[in-house]
Amino acid sequence: MKQHIKILIPVALGISVITACNKKLEEYNPSGATIESLFNTPEGFEAGVNGIYSHNRLLYGKEEGYSFMEAGTDIWTNAANNGGKTVNGINSTTPLTTYQGIVSDNNNLNNNLWIPCYQGINECNTALSKEETAKLTPDRQKTLDGEIHFLRAWYYWHLVETFGPIPTPTEPMTTFQTTASRTPVNEVYDLIFADLKTAMSELTEKATDYGRVTLPVVEAFYARLSLTRGNWQEASNYANKVITGYKYSLVGKYADLWDITKEKNSEVVWPLNYASTYTLNGGGANEGHMMFLMDYISLPGMKTDVANDLPGTRWMPTLFLLNLFNENDDARFAGSFKQTWIANNSATLPKWDSLDAVQNPALLPLVGKPKFNVGDTAVFCSKYPIDDFQQKYSTAYRYKTYDINDMYNVSTGVPKDRFHYISLTKFNDPTRASEKETNSARDVFMIRLAEMYMIAGEAQFRMGKLDSAATFINAVRKRAAKTGHEAAMTVQASDITLDFILDERAREFAGEQLRWFDLKRTNTLISRVQLHNPDASSYIQGYSVLRPIPLAQINAVTNKGEFLQNEGY
Repeated sequence: MKQHIKILIPVALGISVITACNKKLEEYNPSGATIESLFNTPEGFEAGVNGIYSHNRLLYGKEEGYSFMEAGTDIWTNAANNGGKTVNGINSTTPLTTYQGIVSDNNNLNNNLWIPCYQGINECNTALSKEETAKLTPDRQKTLDGEIHFLRAWYYWHLVETFGPIPTPTEPMTTFQTTASRTPVNEVYDLIFADLKTAMSELTEKATDYGRVTLPVVEAFYARLSLTRGNWQEASNYANKVITGYKYSLVGKYADLWDITKEKNSEVVWPLNYASTYTLNGGGANEGHMMFLMDYISLPGMKTDVANDLPGTRWMPTLFLLNLFNENDDARFAGSFKQTWIANNSATLPKWDSLDAVQNPALLPLVGKPKFNVGDTAVFCSKYPIDDFQQKYSTAYRYKTYDINDMYNVSTGVPKDRFHYISLTKFNDPTRASEKETNSARDVFMIRLAEMYMIAGEAQFRMGKLDSAATFINAVRKRAAKTGHEAAMTVQASDITLDFILDERAREFAGEQLRWFDLKRTNTLISRVQLHNPDASSYIQGYSVLRPIPLAQINAVTNKGEFLQNEGY
């Protein structure tokens, strides 16, 4: 395979840490030590490998990571406060949701994807070059070598799927390189699969610390990538091996997956663990608890508190996503979304007034009294229409309501209220120290067992084995069924289509930083955004299946005639 090793990337000199369930993977970085010298001792090598993991914290559980991996799809669109960071007058995350004005100087793509992934890759390459001099024990060297090869493959996958042909350095770099060439996608995947095969040959089921890569993690990722590349039988085989070959099992209740007190559970194949001491996280704390939450704090009877979490108002569900759920049978709707807020602020309780009594004389005895009290429902967002009179004046709906017609234009799907909407609350953190605390120590599930069932089901479908496909998918749907509704949630072989599989993945994995990759690999990104995301439908183009190479990288290379920008940017 032809190697392309010259690329502009900064060499990361600081080594971060990952934390274990009950202990910390210790950082070891003598004052002034470079990354090369750090890998020269057993202690330094261990700390250096720990640091390779840390780059995931700039992607997973981060606003920027959601903008790369969830936004710009069929299931999310911009809420009122999307963005937050503006560069040269251009909001840096909003364009990734709507495809309106995506530019190559998007700093998020550079600082939170391109650079961290290449820093991780360079650290992998450095570690591989130093294994023999670090004087590790043979068993420990073998394990760490497997982890390093996996992590290099992991970071290369994010880059090749996002940007297409990319540079593929396999040797460490100690200085900036100013020429670059782009390796074809097929060759990048050759490198990725070779790394994963090496990792499989060296790792076991056991991990020394929670969050480290193990053999089933590698096999699960191999299954994901085999599906991406159309290797259906391998995708099915490896996914089934993870399902049947280890002690993983689906959590009994879908909602329990998102109970932060139960986050270390039988379904998690590979977590990204965040420390409660936020300075140890390298890339900062988890921000997922804020990103999908509506602005409830400005409403009567409400104030910010720990239990309701801190609203970031970045992304709201498309009407299409809400309509995918039959909440009468499927527990995932209630397990994923919040519709009701309970009053917690006596100072702002609304009171019945004389105008209410004019509209509804039955309210006359209540004039001057609170419409509801602390502990009662204060806000309710409904998937269905509510009669206008009932909403405004009936004692049956004395609290604030937003029905589907308040939130969306139901004929077009365009949001009408981007502040108030049914909110994804999978990632909420009621263990934060205070109501204004933005940081969360919640783990991120980067791979969980349900994905293996869905991969095996899709692979079987692709091979024309619809009965087998239905069996795998029904395992996920059975867990999702409300008690007594299992039959209603069971699908038949004739129900299995690619659209059904993508709909089912949306119901199961909404918000879990998989959606953009799902649509891209199935060649449905353009069609499904045009059908189901009215904010983005008129802006997405054929070339939108790739993101622009960061302008900082284009400007820095000296061989600009060879290192070209992606089409359309």
